[in-house]
Amino acid sequence: MSLTTDQIMSVLSKIALPQGGTIVSQDMVRALTVREGAVSFVLEVASPEQAQAMDPVRQAAEAAVRAVPEVTSVSVVLTAHGPQSRPAAPAPRTAPDGAPPSLKIGQHPKPQAGPQHVSGVDRILAIASGKGGVGKSTVSSNLAVALARQGRRVGLLDADIYGPSQPRMMGASKRPASPDGKLIIPLQAHGVTMMSIGLMVDPDQAVVWRGPMLMGALQQMLGQVQWGELDVLLIDLPPGTGDVQLTLCQKTHLTGALVVSTPQDVALMDARRALNMFDRLKTPVIGLIENMSMYVCPSCGNVDHIFGHGGVADEAKKLGVPFLGELPLNIDVRLAGDSGTPIAAGDGPLAAPYAALAKRLIDGGLA
Repeated sequence: MSLTTDQIMSVLSKIALPQGGTIVSQDMVRALTVREGAVSFVLEVASPEQAQAMDPVRQAAEAAVRAVPEVTSVSVVLTAHGPQSRPAAPAPRTAPDGAPPSLKIGQHPKPQAGPQHVSGVDRILAIASGKGGVGKSTVSSNLAVALARQGRRVGLLDADIYGPSQPRMMGASKRPASPDGKLIIPLQAHGVTMMSIGLMVDPDQAVVWRGPMLMGALQQMLGQVQWGELDVLLIDLPPGTGDVQLTLCQKTHLTGALVVSTPQDVALMDARRALNMFDRLKTPVIGLIENMSMYVCPSCGNVDHIFGHGGVADEAKKLGVPFLGELPLNIDVRLAGDSGTPIAAGDGPLAAPYAALAKRLIDGGLA
C-alpha cells in the first residue's frame, strides 16, 4: 500500500507543543507532499523568535516521520509568516476588507545620487530572460527555496510589474502590513522573504503604468521593504530589455545577473539581447541557465529534447560566460508552482538540479 498524506498527518498529530496542543491541532503543518516515499512539509509559526524556539519540535516531527517504514526521505522547513519584532515600531495596520495597506505604490521615482545599496542585503542577483515563456519565474522561485534549504538567508523580489507570478508560485497571498504607511513588511514563504507588486494590487486588475511609475514602484520595493538581514536577494525581472531592467542596473548595486533561456534558436536570439543589455549597463553576467532542457517520459523513461539541447551551453562557451546547468521540463514542476509549493521545497530527482545550482552559487561566493 502506498504512503498517503493522511498517514503522515496522523503521525504529526502526536507531536506536542510546549504551550499545549499539537502541530496539527494548532494548524502549523503546511505544504505536505508525499511522493514515492519522499515526504516534505513546512512548519509555519508566527515569528522568527518563535521559530528559533521551535527547532526541537521540528526535529521531533522529522524523526517521527522518518520512523514510518515506507518513508525514504524527510524534508522539514521551519518558517515564520510574520516579521521579526521591532521593539520601537508601532503595531502594523492593514486597510479594512483585505484592501492593500494605505501607501501609494507606483509613485514617480525619487532622485538619487547613483547606484544604491539595499540595507541589510549582502548580494543582489537579477534573474533575467530575453523573452517570456522560458520559465524564468519558475527558476527564480525554486532557486530561492533551494538556497534557503541550504542555510542561506534569502529574499525574493518579483519585479515583473505587469505579470507578477511569485505570489502564486510561492503560495503567498496575504496583504503585506505597513506600520506607518511608508515601510512595507514582506511575507515569508518556504523560508524565503518575499515581496511582489501582486501582493499590493487587486489581482484581477491590470497594472497600467507608464515608465516613471514602474521605476518608482521598483524603487519602493527595494528601499521601502523591510528586508532584514539577507545573504542574497533574488530579483525576478520581467522578460525583455525595458524600463525595469534599465532602472535596476543603473540605480542599484547588483552583484550580477543570471540569464535563463530554453535551447531553441528563437529563445537564444533574445537571450543574446539580454546579455548585450547587461554588458552595456556594466552589470556582470554570472552565467546562463538552460531551462526545459529535456523531457523524461514518466511511463517509459525515454528522454526527449523538445526544444533542442545544448544550445545554451554552446552559446555560453561562445560568449565566454559560465554555463550554470540544465533544468528539466516536467509537469510536476509546473503543478508544484501552481500549487504554491516549489518543487525545490522537497527532495527527489526534480529538486536535485535546483539544489545543485544553489550549491554552485554558494560555493562561488555569489549567494
